[in-house]
Amino acid sequence: MKEKSSFSSRLGFILAAAGSAVGLGNLWRFPYLAAKYGGGSFLLIYLVLAVTFGFALMITEIAIGRKTGKSALYAFADLGKKSGFIGVLASIVPIIILPYYCVIGGWVIKYAWVFLTGRGGAAATDDYFSGFISRTGEPIVWLVLFILATMAVILLGVNKGIENISKVLMPVLVILSIVIAAFVITRPGAGAGIVYYFKPDLSKINGNAFLAALGQLFYSMSLAMGIMITYGSYLKKEDDIESSVRNIEIFDTGIAFLAGLMIVPAVFVFSGGDEAALKAGPTLMFITLPKVFDSMTGGHIIGAVFFVLVLFAALTSAISLMETVVSIFTERFGKSRRVITIFVTIYAILMAIPSSLGFGVWSDFNIRGMSILDFFDFISNSILMPVVAFLTCVFVGFIVKPKTITDEVESSTKKFKSKKFYVVMIKYIAPVLVLLILISSVLNALGIITL
Repeated sequence: MKEKSSFSSRLGFILAAAGSAVGLGNLWRFPYLAAKYGGGSFLLIYLVLAVTFGFALMITEIAIGRKTGKSALYAFADLGKKSGFIGVLASIVPIIILPYYCVIGGWVIKYAWVFLTGRGGAAATDDYFSGFISRTGEPIVWLVLFILATMAVILLGVNKGIENISKVLMPVLVILSIVIAAFVITRPGAGAGIVYYFKPDLSKINGNAFLAALGQLFYSMSLAMGIMITYGSYLKKEDDIESSVRNIEIFDTGIAFLAGLMIVPAVFVFSGGDEAALKAGPTLMFITLPKVFDSMTGGHIIGAVFFVLVLFAALTSAISLMETVVSIFTERFGKSRRVITIFVTIYAILMAIPSSLGFGVWSDFNIRGMSILDFFDFISNSILMPVVAFLTCVFVGFIVKPKTITDEVESSTKKFKSKKFYVVMIKYIAPVLVLLILISSVLNALGIITL
């Protein structure tokens, strides 16, 4: 049997895993949720959940991956024969997400190109974004370029591809984030946005804000989608899991924090302090921010740098999604990595096209009022991921027992410092929190509640 690939160092693993976590969830979704749910209030809730709930789930997935040395598809069955269905569900998640994620990645390449070629002013017009995504050919060209760039890294393998590209992109991401945030907070009028972002408003800490922050953890930390199990399977036995997870969290939360610091004050500068401008939601990046950059002195340059930053982040996450799918199919069918990668690339392109056309010629087709892309997003992120996370907690907490995970963590370190906390979290607290996400997501989709 061919020896399984592994990361050459713990730093390589941390940067690759952090690269997976740092994606559009941080730079696109986190800022608009922070803006929507009171800035500092959302930030406080998210930070608390990240070091508790997020920590426990990430420890679990990485430990399962390293202990079994397998992708999610077979890792659960390896630990408990009757629990293999959890691995199947976990494997379906990245298979669904990869194509439509690459559609959004294509949008990011387009905007990076527009700003780099000095046409940022055009992107600031009201109908630019809707006009672009409603076209037939152009968005498909950009998404194909994004998928091919992702494929190129995967073909190079774990060491030469994923690890090496992460060692370059992650430090660049951090530096660019700091530079843009520093530029934005020194603009006239940014002070009010900084206060809004940092100062918690206790009146805005409510159930909706809590559930939004909890749901964001799945996006932001690549949880319940088989990625951390796959990356854990590449982790060497001597590498400290607990310390690695803490470092991944620092990278991930730090980039999310900087993203909010870039975007929330920038919108305040553009709007003259009008909080209503923060309510743009998912369109904040592609509609509101180009207007922000167009209105700022030197904004075209900072806009170009910003969208290159977002592109790097989108690529690191797409790489982890494709790697996970490639790993799953390689284990399942036993074919060469190169053949499987080409197959997955073709699949991603073919499945991404309907999501792209759903904003154009197929826009009249919807499922319960959702576009094709939104429907895939709902199924994967609002249904499957909470279900997988809940089943994982039950599996570890009550079937194989937390000792299975804590022993794996302690196999490479003298002491699992958060052991007692971990056991309580994975058995009793995390399952309840995940159920709340699942129930609220379904009720929101049915229009019974509004998040």
